[in-house]
Amino acid sequence: MKRALLFLLLFATSSLGATTAALEQAIRPLEEGVPQVAVVRLQALLRQKLTPADALTAKAKLTEALVRSGRPEEALQQANDAALTNDSAVLFWRAQALAALYRWPEARLLYAKVAGRAQRPLASNAAFGEAQALRALNQNGDALRVLEALATDPIWHIRASLGAAALLIESGRLVDADHLLRSVKPERAADRDERRFLFGRIQLAEKHYGRTVDILSVLLRKPTNLSHPLLIATLCAIADAHLQGKSPERGDDLLEDFIDHYPTDSALPVIFAKLDQLYQAEEKASPNELARWSRDKAEPRRSLAQWYLARNQLRTGDRAAAIRLLTGLRESPVHLPSLGRAQFELAQLLLEDRDWKGAIAAAEAAQKLETQPEFVQRADWLIAEANYRSGQLAAAATTFERIAQKSSAFSSAALFNAAICWLRLDETAKFANGYRQISNDPTQKGTQSDLLLEKSAVQAAQGKPEAAASFQKFIQDFPNSPRVSEAWVALAELAFHEPKPDLATARADLAKARQSHPNPTAIERADYLEIWLNDASEGQDETKVIAAASAFLQAHPGSPFTAEVRMKLAEAYFRRQDFANAQTQFELLAQQNPDATLTEKALFFAARSAMSSMGEKSLDHALALFDQVVKYNGDLKWAARNEEAAIERRLGKNADAIAIYDEVLKNNAKPPEHREALCGKADVLYEMGVTDSQNYRRAIDLYQQLASEPGVPAHWRNQAEFKKGKALEKLNDKPAALTTYYSVIEETAQPERQHEFFWYYKAGFSAAHLLEEASDWNAAVAIYRKLAAVGGARSDEAKSRLTQLRLEHFLWNE
Repeated sequence: MKRALLFLLLFATSSLGATTAALEQAIRPLEEGVPQVAVVRLQALLRQKLTPADALTAKAKLTEALVRSGRPEEALQQANDAALTNDSAVLFWRAQALAALYRWPEARLLYAKVAGRAQRPLASNAAFGEAQALRALNQNGDALRVLEALATDPIWHIRASLGAAALLIESGRLVDADHLLRSVKPERAADRDERRFLFGRIQLAEKHYGRTVDILSVLLRKPTNLSHPLLIATLCAIADAHLQGKSPERGDDLLEDFIDHYPTDSALPVIFAKLDQLYQAEEKASPNELARWSRDKAEPRRSLAQWYLARNQLRTGDRAAAIRLLTGLRESPVHLPSLGRAQFELAQLLLEDRDWKGAIAAAEAAQKLETQPEFVQRADWLIAEANYRSGQLAAAATTFERIAQKSSAFSSAALFNAAICWLRLDETAKFANGYRQISNDPTQKGTQSDLLLEKSAVQAAQGKPEAAASFQKFIQDFPNSPRVSEAWVALAELAFHEPKPDLATARADLAKARQSHPNPTAIERADYLEIWLNDASEGQDETKVIAAASAFLQAHPGSPFTAEVRMKLAEAYFRRQDFANAQTQFELLAQQNPDATLTEKALFFAARSAMSSMGEKSLDHALALFDQVVKYNGDLKWAARNEEAAIERRLGKNADAIAIYDEVLKNNAKPPEHREALCGKADVLYEMGVTDSQNYRRAIDLYQQLASEPGVPAHWRNQAEFKKGKALEKLNDKPAALTTYYSVIEETAQPERQHEFFWYYKAGFSAAHLLEEASDWNAAVAIYRKLAAVGGARSDEAKSRLTQLRLEHFLWNE
């Protein structure tokens, strides 16, 4: 038995020794600065059967190796082993992994825990890490205290002093920083370089830009001797000196040279961002380098150059090119957080362009690249806004609620927006839930009142009868709200928009709004409503409309109502036959308004105003304006072509007028424009009948075609028949002319027909005149009797002529 036991002990000892040797071999590359090999060996070793102690050691060293290999996510997974949670070294490397992932709050807590319980040098290492975390969290005062405590540490005293000096510089304590740096005598070349760099930063803070460049340029004489972070910091500091010294053109060469030589460097996002600042400050920055890099295959330089080339294009006004470049970045194989910001910029541009789907797609692409919580929430907000503005209210509400749950900073605004979405969807229960959450927070009293006001506004927009009562409740429940005046204006608007406008109530409510210490929004809306109240008043005093509209434009130049108000002002001038001012306002509207439909209408009426004015070359200007309308290819295109034809007629260019009318007739013009062209062409041919009587016949055919159109309105039918009669008179075919005129009288007598009196009377009087010329008094009297009986504008004229004929020709028996 003793021999057997001795054999087992010897076997166990021999096995343990072999395992320890394998562990030492796996760890050795880590100690020699090649952690990647250590990762492979340790992972292989952990797949074998190890003693508990060796397994813990292997796991701990694997955590360290993964961090040093730049694999912090895997390190965190490895460090989650329950057996490692109390190991100070593992906790330190766990903190290092969190720091690498910019999870600074968690990293700081672990650093502090290790610093408080471990022995040196691990405690000192953790303390320095804690200082770095505090600095990243903008807690510079606490970071400085930690570094000052390390000032006597034999290992960290130089690094801590340099770190403390950097914090002193950031806090503006330049004299203290200078004193501290002069007291430090670093032996390592890397520490001496950092000390020089900090002296350069002091000069920069003191605005000695030339001295800053001189001090820091020394470091760049042998850039390969600098640590990578210090090299990047030096390049950026020199760039900042040129930026602040107003010499950006002299600062971009260093950065461009770095980008040229290091197209795959990990710090390129920082370098490109700084270069962009220089380009932005230059008067005439050349995009040539960015364009060249964007065509090169080396990444990430190519993708970053494409992003900043897009920014350059945006600054020079080529928005379309910028959007194309940013959209193309979606295909980039590079996955950098900074490129997530590029996609976010694209999302913002597309949101401004009302490309809702494109904006959402770009924001979602941005979130895949940049995962920092604050950035993700900003992208979520944009997605929610795009969904809201595109009418996808349920999707918007869900996203706003998610933002409210994740972000205390945006919680109130997000809850408010979500509630508005549910309100517009008539989701009463969900709106009530949001309103309750806001109401339960005593700090959100203003938000609660705003939500009730928005509820009233939504009800008004949806045409709900309870809207007025909701506004009244708001005024009653929140009498001291700064938005009470908005509620009074809303009540005035409701009164104005009644089926039968209640102008008196609208004016009374508007007066109460103006007495309620109105805020800018209420003043703007009240001034806007005032214009329409004046326009709707009995008698329609154009002077008051013009005065109110002019005052609005002067008081609210950036208002979203500007275009409507300017259109109303132009129309008022036009109605008053002040064509010069009408033309000015219409043209201003066309220049200032991006809405193509409104611009087209403004140009059209500007041209109409020019046609009506007596100014020199006014017809030429009108033609130019109508030509702009035609180029829009909108609803007014063919109406504009008809107006151009009318101008050509006035200028005596009948052939050109006919060519334009033929263009309208051959294309897909709407019925009104088609009839206008048909009648216009016939009118031109009628005028040309003086030199060629065949043109009268051509005109007659066109008038007949117009009068015979199915469903043709009475004014077109009667006009065509009357003009056809005139053409027949020119051909001396008076019987046919009389028959044509009489058909107009007959058509109007039919009760199912539309009544139109202007052309009816012209046709009727022409028929009567023909009969008088033929001395057919009885027939003429019969015509006048019909004209007098319809009761139109010229009825009295017909009665007078009827009486005169009876007296002159003794026709009282008729």
